[in-house]
Amino acid sequence: MTTAISPSLSNQECQVIHQVAGRTRFRLPLLAKHPQLATEIQPLLEKHSGITSVRINRVAACMVVQYVPNQLAAVDLSNLVINAVKDLTNQEFYDKPNFRVNNEPETPEESGYLEETESSLRLPIIATALAVLSRFPQLTRLRSVARIAFILAAFPVAKRAFNSLINQRRLNIDCLDFLALSLSATQGKLVTPAMVILLHELGDVIREKTARATEVRTASLMDAIGRFAWVVVDDLPPKQIPSDRLQVGDKVVVYPGEQIPVDGTVLKGEAVIDEQGLTGEAMPLVKRVGESVLASTLVRSGQLYLQADRVGSQTRAALSIELLQKAPVYDTRMANYAEKVADRLIWPSLLLAGIVLVTSRDSARAAAILTLDFVTGIRVSIPTAFWGALNHTTRHGILVRSGRTLEQLAEVDTVVFDKTGTLTEGEIAIAAVRTIPGGMSETELLKLAAAAEMRLNHPVAEAIVNYAAQLDITIPPRGEWFYDLGLGVRAEIEGHQVLVGSQRFLEQQGVNWGDNSLIAQMTTTQMTQIYVACDGNFQGVIEYTDPLKPESDRLLQALQQNYGIQVHLLTGDNPQRAAFVAEQLGIPKSRVYAEAFPDEKARIVRDLHRAGRTVAFVGDGLNDSVALAYADVSISFAHGSDIARETADVVLMNNNLLDVLEAIDIARQTRNLIDQNIALVVAPNLAALGLASTVGLNPLVATAIHNGSAIAAGMNSLRPLVQHQMDNG
Repeated sequence: MTTAISPSLSNQECQVIHQVAGRTRFRLPLLAKHPQLATEIQPLLEKHSGITSVRINRVAACMVVQYVPNQLAAVDLSNLVINAVKDLTNQEFYDKPNFRVNNEPETPEESGYLEETESSLRLPIIATALAVLSRFPQLTRLRSVARIAFILAAFPVAKRAFNSLINQRRLNIDCLDFLALSLSATQGKLVTPAMVILLHELGDVIREKTARATEVRTASLMDAIGRFAWVVVDDLPPKQIPSDRLQVGDKVVVYPGEQIPVDGTVLKGEAVIDEQGLTGEAMPLVKRVGESVLASTLVRSGQLYLQADRVGSQTRAALSIELLQKAPVYDTRMANYAEKVADRLIWPSLLLAGIVLVTSRDSARAAAILTLDFVTGIRVSIPTAFWGALNHTTRHGILVRSGRTLEQLAEVDTVVFDKTGTLTEGEIAIAAVRTIPGGMSETELLKLAAAAEMRLNHPVAEAIVNYAAQLDITIPPRGEWFYDLGLGVRAEIEGHQVLVGSQRFLEQQGVNWGDNSLIAQMTTTQMTQIYVACDGNFQGVIEYTDPLKPESDRLLQALQQNYGIQVHLLTGDNPQRAAFVAEQLGIPKSRVYAEAFPDEKARIVRDLHRAGRTVAFVGDGLNDSVALAYADVSISFAHGSDIARETADVVLMNNNLLDVLEAIDIARQTRNLIDQNIALVVAPNLAALGLASTVGLNPLVATAIHNGSAIAAGMNSLRPLVQHQMDNG
C-alpha cells in the first residue's frame, strides 16, 4: 500500500493529511492547544456556501471539511482554511479572558471555605482586644462588652466539646480547652482565655491554608477515544455514529488523523499508529492486517478497517480512566499532631488538675495545669512550618499542593520514573550519521536523506529534516517519490534514486550492500538506525534516539548515592530501549519495567507501596496520570499534560528534574523544623507544669509561658522563609 502525504500548507500550522472529492482532512496543531480556535473556526468556515459541514477533533488536532466540489475547488478550500487560521491567530484568541492555559483557579466553593476560615479569626481578635482594653481604668465600661465577645468567641469551642462528648462519646482537646476557659472565666479573667482561643484559631486557619482541593478532574472516556466513529454496514458507505453506540463485532474505518475508538483487529489496510497517549512512547508503530490496535491511539498516516473486539468501558483506555477515577483521595492537610498529643495528655491533665484542685482548693492552679496542654504551641507552629515551607518551595519554582505532600515527601524512600519525556527529552533526535569508507560524505548523505523525507508525517523523517536544517544544509527539491508505509521512501533527488528506510526495505529494493563486514560494524551500536542507499548502492546509516535530559544522570546519582533512595524505571517502551536507558543511568535491571500500560504502571506503584515503601512517581503524560494518582507523592511538570498536572502533588514549574532534589531537601528541613518546634513547646510547658503541680503557678504566668512558647515555635517555623528573603535581598 502506498500513501502520499500532501505538502505542508503553512509552516505546519495547517496540513492536508487526507483528501477525496468533496472531503478534506486537515491537521491543525493549534486545535489541541487552544480550545477557542475550535469554537471560532467552525462557524466561520460553515458560513461559506460551498462548505456543507465542518467536524473538529481537538484531541487529534484535526478537522474534516465536507464541501461541494462544483462550488469550491480543493486548492481554494485549503487557502480558505489557512486564511481563517491566520485571521483568528492574529486576533490572539488565546489571550481572551475565557481562555486559560495555566492551572484552574480555586472554585467558588474553595474560595468561600477559605473566607469562612479567615472570618473565624475576627471574633477571637475582637474578644482579645476588648479584654486587654477593659483592663485600663478609664475603659472599664468595656468589661460587659468584652464578656459578651468572649462568650461568642468561646462558643465554637464549647460546641465542638459538646459534639465530642455527646455524639462521639470521647474526650478530646476541645473538652480540655473548654474546661480551662471556663475556670479562667469564672475567676473574671478574660485576657488569658481570649488569647488561647485566638492562638488556636490562628493555627487552624494556617492549617487550612496548607490544603488543596481533593478532587482531580479526570479525562472522560469520550475525550480519550473520540466522540464519533465511522461504521461500515454491508457495502454501504461509512456512517458516522456516536462512539458510545458501537457494538462488539462492528466494522469500523479509521482515517488519518483520527483516534481509534475501539480495541480491535485490523481487517484491511495498514497505518502508522501513534500510541503516545496510551503508553507515553514517541515512536509510532506500523499496524497491518491481523494485528491488534487499541482505543485512544492515533492514526498518523494510512487508513484502517477494524473489527471491534472491545468497546466503550471494556477498552484498555477505559480501564485506565476507571483506575484514575477510583484512585485514593487523601485529606491533604498535614497530620493532626495536636490531636495525637492531646489524646495522650487529656486524662493525665484532668487527673493532675483534679488532684491539685482537691488538695489546694485553688482553682487558679488547676486552670494553670489545664492551660499548659502543650497542644496550642503545636497547633500554631506545625501549620506555620508547613505554610512557610510551601511559600519557600514556590519561590524555588516548585508548586507543592499541600502540607500532607511535604510530610510524605520527607519520608520518600523510593522514586519511580517514567522514561519518555521525563528522563528523556521525549522527542526523536539524530545521534550520528555514519557512511561507508570511500562513499559519499556525511553531509551529502544527510542532504539526500532529508530531501527524500521532506514533509513525511513521521517523527524520524521530521528529525532528519530538522537536523539538516540545524547544520544549515541546503535541501534540494524532491522529484517523483513513493512512500511504503512503515518501511521507507524512494525518491528522485538531483537525478539520483535515493532510498531511505529500514534494512528490510532496502533489501526488498535489491540494494547492493558491498562489504558485509562494514554493515556488521555499523549495526553493533545500540542506537536505532535508518538506512540510506543511492543509485542501488548502500551508503550509510543515520542513528537516532530519544536523548536523555542533561540533568537526568546527575539527579539519579544524587538520589541513589547521597539520599539513599531506591530508583525504579517504568515505561511503555520496549525492553531493549528501556534497558539501554537504565544502563546509562545506573539503574539495576531488577528495577526496570518495560511495555507497561497505564493500569500496569498503577499496579507496580501499588505493589511497591504495599511492600512498605513510600513511593514518589515522576511523570508528565496522560498515560502517567493513573500511576501519579496511586503514588504517595506524585510529581509532574508545568509542560506536562493537563491531567498529569492536575493529578500531581508537586509540579516543577521550571521543568527541571533537579528540582526534585530541592523539593525533597525542603521537605526534610521542614520535618527537622517541626522536631525543633515540638522541643520548644514541650520543654518550657513541662517545666511550668512541674511548678504548677507543686509550688503553684499563677494562671497569667502559665499563660505567658504557654503562649510565649507557641509564639516562639511559630516564629521558628518562619525562619527558613526569612532566611531565603535575606539571601536574596
